[in-house]
Amino acid sequence: MTIRLPDLRGGLRAYEPRAEPLALTPGAPLTSRTVFSAAHVVADPYADTSPDAPAAIDWDATLAFRRHLWSHGLGVAEAMDTAQRGMGLDWAGAAELIRRSAAEAKAVGGRIACGVGTDQIAAGSLGEVRAAYEEQLAVVEESGAQAILMASRALCAAASGPEDYLEVYGHLLRQAGEPVVLHWLGPMFDPALEGYWGSSDLDTATDTFLEVIAAHPDKVDGIKVSLLDAAREIDIRRRLPQGVRCYTGDDFNYPELIAGDEKGFSHALLGIFDPLGPLAAEAVRVLDTGDVIGFRELLDPTVELSRHLFQAPTRFYKTGVVFLAWLAGHQSHFTMVGGLQSARSLPHFSRAYELADGLGLFPDPKQAEERMRNLLALYGVAQ
Repeated sequence: MTIRLPDLRGGLRAYEPRAEPLALTPGAPLTSRTVFSAAHVVADPYADTSPDAPAAIDWDATLAFRRHLWSHGLGVAEAMDTAQRGMGLDWAGAAELIRRSAAEAKAVGGRIACGVGTDQIAAGSLGEVRAAYEEQLAVVEESGAQAILMASRALCAAASGPEDYLEVYGHLLRQAGEPVVLHWLGPMFDPALEGYWGSSDLDTATDTFLEVIAAHPDKVDGIKVSLLDAAREIDIRRRLPQGVRCYTGDDFNYPELIAGDEKGFSHALLGIFDPLGPLAAEAVRVLDTGDVIGFRELLDPTVELSRHLFQAPTRFYKTGVVFLAWLAGHQSHFTMVGGLQSARSLPHFSRAYELADGLGLFPDPKQAEERMRNLLALYGVAQ
């Protein structure tokens, strides 16, 4: 049987869904690379709320998805951009998410790192930005999770130049109890972060970023670079102090960056590894054996889907991630906090379904097809 899907030209095309999923089973932890999936949150569809109200979260489904990722040997990057920080999930919701997920990780033996930001304030002085970071860092450290120092909209607005970034990050790193991950999120993911590290010139910004790390190498476990620029990530990776890891955040070029070259490789902390979790884990297990070609053969075909989900405006990639989680049966509905399920078009959803189905990502292809048909009917597409 075929399903008729909208295309980008305003017409319909026939697509024959895959009959069987890709056979992927849970496995042991990964060894050659440290791999985190930045995980989404599942909204409570029965909550009487609005897009600008505090997030209503289905905690059972949200934590079940994290157990799914852990079962495949992946780490979970919690309360990050993928979880809609600053796009539907406020600090109060994020703090509860961190506490619940960290407790769940401890119970099942899963690896977890959590985002530390300043989103409890909209703006403020450098002192207020520091205090906001400190409050969140305390919550993460008290939970027992590793901290990821995320880029701050408030710091970007308050800083007058590179020296302010050096001062704020230096202060935070000195007081961090354990080594942290530094996260550089580019403006394609959040326009409010344009000019981060004190300059819109990426070479100048990179120098400041590296200066922060060089001053505190014992307090930096690694960096996550989300600039969608493979050449720049490789350059930064080669300039890191010994022992500081690079976690790729490049959802366009991750296979080549994780595979690496004769001078090194990137670990991974990726939003695309939310829908790709089992397949990504299987690919890295192949890489664990030293089989780079086999790794690329598994992961390279996923790039087209990732580039589709992360196409401009990139910050709405979360909508595609949650859409695929619904089709894959990880949640019973396609509802998002902040009402963000409306952020992508029907042709975008249709292509995401086609690409994910072609990869065999849906454990139950028939269920995914039925849910896709339901969405098409809701939009008025007759089959």
